[in-house]
Amino acid sequence: MDLINGTVTVKGICFDKDGTLFDFAATWEAWAKALLLRLTEGDPARAHMLGALIGFDLTACKFAQDSLVIAGTAGEVADVLAPHVSRLSRDALLNMINDEAAHAPQQPAVPLRPLLEGFRSQGLALGVATNDSEGPALSHLSAAGVVDLFDFIAGYDSGYGGKPAPGQLLAFAQAVNLHPSEIVMVGDSTHDLHAGRAAGMRTIGVLTGPAGTEELAPFADVVLRDIGEIPAWLGVQKAS
Repeated sequence: MDLINGTVTVKGICFDKDGTLFDFAATWEAWAKALLLRLTEGDPARAHMLGALIGFDLTACKFAQDSLVIAGTAGEVADVLAPHVSRLSRDALLNMINDEAAHAPQQPAVPLRPLLEGFRSQGLALGVATNDSEGPALSHLSAAGVVDLFDFIAGYDSGYGGKPAPGQLLAFAQAVNLHPSEIVMVGDSTHDLHAGRAAGMRTIGVLTGPAGTEELAPFADVVLRDIGEIPAWLGVQKAS
């Protein structure tokens, strides 16, 4: 069954992962602290210095609004840190970043399986497009018990590039044989929304990441509190 919102037929939803399916702060603040202390072998002064390079305050355990981590890729984080971590090669550093990411605690933004099963019951194709690496993304979705509900999962290293470029989203559309106009991109950052618009999709902003309504609204068809409000926006009921 197609879902109608206004005059647009929605047949698929592509989600960002961090800050969208999962609460951003609960996951990535813990990741950043663990990574920085591991990189510096527990040296707090060096950990603070490295944290500042990626927009993370180790004392407050908070990201700056313009932190690279919020919308950047693991590769971009590695590129920034590598010149300051001489004991590791860039590849070894990236492996450490991904290892810490794979083990970072995940707090779903809402109970995921009932929501996603509701979408599936309506015949919607579901995808994930994340600037995280593919390996940690699969680990996170598996741990949450929802990896089987997605038709398509891509990280920045899956061969389609990262957001705000539209490559991942266009690959999802092709994988599920849908026109981009039939798909909604859901994300918590302007990178997500720019990617959706560039792909020719409708866009939904959610407030479970660092960005607020004022930042997201210019690039979103609607800004919702979290992904749990999507069924109402689409005009359908969650699966009971």
